[in-house]
Amino acid sequence: MEKIPMTRKGHTDLEVELKHLKTVERPTIIRAIADAREHGDLSENAEYHSAKEKQSFIEGRVKELEGVISLADVIDPAKMSGTIKFGAKVTLVDEDTNEEKTYQIVGEYEASIEKGLLNIKSPIARALIGKDEGDSVEVRTPGGVKSYEVLSIVFA
Repeated sequence: MEKIPMTRKGHTDLEVELKHLKTVERPTIIRAIADAREHGDLSENAEYHSAKEKQSFIEGRVKELEGVISLADVIDPAKMSGTIKFGAKVTLVDEDTNEEKTYQIVGEYEASIEKGLLNIKSPIARALIGKDEGDSVEVRTPGGVKSYEVLSIVFA
């Protein structure tokens, strides 16, 4: 199977979530199912069905996280330099609005646009790869073509 690139922080966050699911969420839902069973007829027991549905979600997420963690290729951006690549923190300025944005290019399982963590497979990240400070970048987005200038690249 193909390795999944991720930062050390992203890997640690997934391990923490997995541990929480196994040590807190799983035992809690098992108790909730046992309590719901004590209420009698399971066919009309909404608490039981809700708890079983939540258990199914938890078990699915546990399997997903275990799979991702087992395929993780942890990359340390601090050991890199040069043009934009995985792990880089990039500050851009929108050439139309002069609005500055800073993103870090990360793996898909740690990406969060709200936190400035850009999925390496996203259109913006793909357009940035290989660029250097001062370069202009055109990005085709669902909202149209956007132009950015790369202000800085930091590997930390």
